[in-house]
Amino acid sequence: MSGVRRVPNDPQRRERILDAALDVIAGHGVHKVTHRRVAEHAGVPLGSLTYYFDGLEDIFEQAFTRLSESMSQSYRAALESARDQDEACEVVADLICGQEYISRRELSLIIEMYSYAQYNRAVAAVARRWLFRSKDSLSLHFPEPACRALDAFIEGWPMHRAFEGTSLDRETVLATVRAIARNVR
Repeated sequence: MSGVRRVPNDPQRRERILDAALDVIAGHGVHKVTHRRVAEHAGVPLGSLTYYFDGLEDIFEQAFTRLSESMSQSYRAALESARDQDEACEVVADLICGQEYISRRELSLIIEMYSYAQYNRAVAAVARRWLFRSKDSLSLHFPEPACRALDAFIEGWPMHRAFEGTSLDRETVLATVRAIARNVR
């Protein structure tokens, strides 16, 4: 059969596995993820996981990379839409208060990623790259010290919202964002 080129019969399998891994992590936590659970959720044979990945650590690293890149793109696009710093403050308030940027599922995944990153260098590097991308996006409108403060604020307040079970007052958030933008230089 020389000259015959095989075409994968399931070219999206690897991506489905990563998406399934994120679903399982969000639903059960990293500590409850197994190859079998991911394979079942992805609807693929168990052997597919070892075909595409070196193990669960590799799956976690690539799944968290997929998450961080996807969220970074929407974060960047939102900040690029602002024409000036005032509009950027509005965008940041929307990111913090809205469900569009960070859903409950995504927040669970971020918490799991940060927790796992404490014990895994590769995932720690994924988290670090994400922080740098976030600050780079914020730097479109804010000086570096403000970027650092805003990035921590953007991540922290949604966590408070989730754990307190209360919605955020957008006006308070916006006033805080503006104060950081004006005063942290």
